[in-house]
Amino acid sequence: MLSRKVETAQGRVAVLESTGTGMPVLFIHGNSSSGHAFQRQFEADFAKIYRIIAVDLLGHGQSDNARDPQQVYSVPGHAAVLIDVLRSLKIHRAALFGWSLGGHIAIEMIGQGFDAAGIMIVGTPPIRPGLLGMVRGFQTQFDLLLATRGVLRPHEIERFARACVGETYAAQFHDAIARTHVRARPLLARGMMTGVGLDQRQIIENLPAPVAVVNGAYEPFARLEYLSSLTYRNLWGGHCHIIDGAGHAPFLTAPEQFNSLLSLFLEDASRYHADDAERHRVVA
Repeated sequence: MLSRKVETAQGRVAVLESTGTGMPVLFIHGNSSSGHAFQRQFEADFAKIYRIIAVDLLGHGQSDNARDPQQVYSVPGHAAVLIDVLRSLKIHRAALFGWSLGGHIAIEMIGQGFDAAGIMIVGTPPIRPGLLGMVRGFQTQFDLLLATRGVLRPHEIERFARACVGETYAAQFHDAIARTHVRARPLLARGMMTGVGLDQRQIIENLPAPVAVVNGAYEPFARLEYLSSLTYRNLWGGHCHIIDGAGHAPFLTAPEQFNSLLSLFLEDASRYHADDAERHRVVA
């Protein structure tokens, strides 16, 4: 992996890149995590083909804390920063991969005008703005409340990590959770509950690019029945994909099965990327 920091108006964003030179693929991590969560995807063969990019959101990992937390620590705020990062990298079209919070950010990026060759979401229910949308898309449980608190005590960090990545990998995420800026979680939660952001359901249901929905069978946060009830314009494979035995982070806990799915999706997204570029060229 190649690492760098990209300067934005709100602070420096840490970026990891693979050696591939094909279609760019942006990986966006979940709440209180970092781009290092996708280590197993950087080790996959497709990372030598595609330009895999993983970021640390502002307030997370190796990135700076946001200069203006009130503006940045929301789904629209994070999305705007990532669009700026991609522009700095001279990327104007890419496939998007979003895990949990990262999926909401990826959908918001599309709503803000970013040209996506396709999107895969994991642990992300595309919701309508506000509390009612959250209730319909998310399961109600205590562990989800931990994602709203500024400071987490050690036992809460442990519990949150287990809920997100399972017991085997929980210890690897303790530092990332503890590092997260204390204002990031509360401001994000407040924004989602009060309806800050676009109608994600409308965006994802009407997206012409391929939409892949992949979850673990034991997904703890997103309501799987809600995800399967949406009317997608271009649902990849014609159905939502479920990985047996996995929870909220199947890309980590079941990497071989997950990467096989992701590789096939990226092939289709790459074809859409090329075909759509050709259509734009002909029209122009």
